[in-house]
Amino acid sequence: MKLLLKNDRIPNIRSFDVHRAHGGYAAVEKALKMTPDEIVEEVKKSGLRGRGGAGFPAGMKWSFLAKPEGVPRHLVCNADESEPGTFKDRYLMEHLPHTFIEGMIIASYALGSNASYIYIRGEYAWIPDILEAAIAEARAAGFLGKNILGTGFDCEIYVQRGAGAYICGEETALIESLEGKRGNPRIKPPFPAVQGLWMRPTVVNNVETIAAVGPIIEMGGDEYAKIGVGKSTGTKLISACGNINKPGVYEIDMTISVEEFIYSDDYCGGIPNGKRLKACIPGGSSVPIVPANLLLTTAKGEPRMMNYESLADGGFQTGTMMGSGGFIVLDEDQCVVRHTMTLARFYNHESCGQCSPCREGTGWMYKILKNIESGKGKMSDIDLLWDIQRRIEGNTICPLGDAAAWPVAAAIRHFRDEFEWHVTHPEEAQIRNFGLAHYADALEPVVA
Repeated sequence: MKLLLKNDRIPNIRSFDVHRAHGGYAAVEKALKMTPDEIVEEVKKSGLRGRGGAGFPAGMKWSFLAKPEGVPRHLVCNADESEPGTFKDRYLMEHLPHTFIEGMIIASYALGSNASYIYIRGEYAWIPDILEAAIAEARAAGFLGKNILGTGFDCEIYVQRGAGAYICGEETALIESLEGKRGNPRIKPPFPAVQGLWMRPTVVNNVETIAAVGPIIEMGGDEYAKIGVGKSTGTKLISACGNINKPGVYEIDMTISVEEFIYSDDYCGGIPNGKRLKACIPGGSSVPIVPANLLLTTAKGEPRMMNYESLADGGFQTGTMMGSGGFIVLDEDQCVVRHTMTLARFYNHESCGQCSPCREGTGWMYKILKNIESGKGKMSDIDLLWDIQRRIEGNTICPLGDAAAWPVAAAIRHFRDEFEWHVTHPEEAQIRNFGLAHYADALEPVVA
């Protein structure tokens, strides 16, 4: 079932008139006849979970918003989609901007935000123009501005370009940047729902989460909750990339298995050249890598499903996450050590440097991994890596430290023999993968 991408193949769907002709903004009209509390209640009923990574229930997050008398409130959309392997928010904004803007209007009304903001990553240089055009069309049609549709509700949406910092995907760092400061995460509490943008109550949601609000209001929270399974309700956008025949953005209802998603022609279409599946990073680069045997089946021998609960199942040994939906597939020719080194280099580069464990630890991990990968490592380096990541995890202000530590921990846990091979075969390690094939430049785009 498609809710968000149902119209993405319609010619000129970016334009207001075409979007409107296919049922666009009907959800806004319906929402504005409801009370804000009724909208929040529908989102709660829907079971919608934040689609940016953590998976926290969106309706519950909205209900935490403080409402002090006479103090403005704000909705901020986190469009700083900088998690390596994730590009589904980009697809939504580029191809279905009015679907997204609809959600912004409804959420703004529900939260009492008269001034809402879209913070978009700097590398998406062409997308702000698309969003600005959609906002202008919506305003011209009376869906933004003063007294929207005669309801007395005023709302403006502003687009703010970031400067290309991964750390600004963290909500408090994003708020700092939006205020014109250096994008360093804040210590919590206070949480943004109490003191966020300009110390006013603020809700921060990502693009996919906000875009899902329109379908929820249109069909009702109870009906939306019937899609999916358990606490994984509704549909989820997956950015599929790596060693697959059909990379792209797919909308799933979270009732399909991981195996079906990888091998079905309806989705990824299998692995090129008949290669075997080696491992997968199922939720963006920061979630733990999982070997094929644990990825495809649970501890009970049942098919693992593409949903929040199944991917985080304790039988997964460490558990991984649905995360941001960045599904990165690795075939048998890929070197886990090199991939882990590449990710460590990325997180070291993107650390804001505010916390000592992250500032020093990410650089240390990268240097050790670089030595191991190039055949200059020692066996003791593997245990040193394990110790460093353990001291980073849970000891930083924001989750970037965890994001840097988890890939290293999971790689060692599941592929320790591959690290040891690099140490015991130093000359071969410089020119070959883990006993499989020559290194290729094509490995680099795993964090592109």
